[in-house]
Amino acid sequence: MGKSTEAGPLKSVMVVFGALAFGWLAIELAFKPFLDKARSALDKSDPTRDPDDDEDGGTTQRSLSDDEAA
Repeated sequence: MGKSTEAGPLKSVMVVFGALAFGWLAIELAFKPFLDKARSALDKSDPTRDPDDDEDGGTTQRSLSDDEAA
């Protein structure tokens, strides 16, 4: 009546993969404004900056011309 082939497990894998891809896209679209803000904040962050080292509260960086003059 039914043939036992490898199509069953392969079909299941493809359905699961498709569902995961659809779920990921749905989350990306639903939370797009929040994710864009979070990604831009991560892009702007400087992991080498320590806020405790700032005496005046500002972030002053030396330029290359300052290094060359010394």
